[in-house]
Formats: sequence, structure tokens, C-alpha cells
Amino acid sequence: MAIQRTFSIIKPDATKRNLTGKIAAKFEEAGLRIVASKRIQLTLAQAQAFYGVHAERPFFGELCEFMISEPIVVQVLEGEDAIAKNREVMGATNPADAADGTIRKEFALSIGENSVHGSDAPETAAEEIAFFFSGLELVG
Repeated sequence: MAIQRTFSIIKPDATKRNLTGKIAAKFEEAGLRIVASKRIQLTLAQAQAFYGVHAERPFFGELCEFMISEPIVVQVLEGEDAIAKNREVMGATNPADAADGTIRKEFALSIGENSVHGSDAPETAAEEIAFFFSGLELVG
């Protein structure tokens, strides 16, 4: 397996409950390195642009409103097979289906307030990283 980078968001439900450090520790314990991280407050326009792929879905408006409700932490994670590893550490989208020890099993409040987002493919990771980070912000 090759070293790769992936994108992660610690969502508003988690930042509101001061879980940023606990969630970051889970990534690091799994062997992922946080190579960029910043706490930001999304605007509605930014949330709509980022989640534009879901614009036609019924949950789009609610998702965007949720994502602007509190600050978020955007991160770039690096490691062996980082995309798959991140998704494993996050757990299933529905916390009821997530494995014990995963972020969503431990911290998610619901399917919608599931504490974290992670890229699902190398192409998505590259797009999502570029949306939030410039080259100068990525250390390695």
C-alpha cells in the first residue's frame, strides 16, 4: 500500500461538544498523521459549494444549515491507505450500524449528526483538500 492523503471534517455536532481532541486522537492512534488542520466557520455559500454534488437531494438544505451551525475542523490526514483507514476509523454513517470503537459509534448523535466526514476516493480527497487548503498549508 502507498502513503496517501485524505480529507476529514470534524462536524458541528462534535465541535460543539468539545470532541475535537478525542476525535483527532482516534485518527492518530490508527496510524494517520494530521498534516493540516484548521477550525473554521463555513458560510452558507461555502457549504452549498462544498456539498454541491448533493444539491438535488432532499436533505441538501438541512445538511448545509447543519454545517454552518457551529465551527468545523477541516483536516488533511496522511498514512498508509489513508482513505480506507479513515473510513474504517469513522465507522458506518448510521451510528447504530457502526462498529464498536469507531468515532461514529462513540460520538455520533444520529445519522445526520454523525460527527465526521471523510473522503471516499482519491479523486474526491484531492478535490476536497483543494477546496479548503492551499499548497502552503500542507506540510509533510
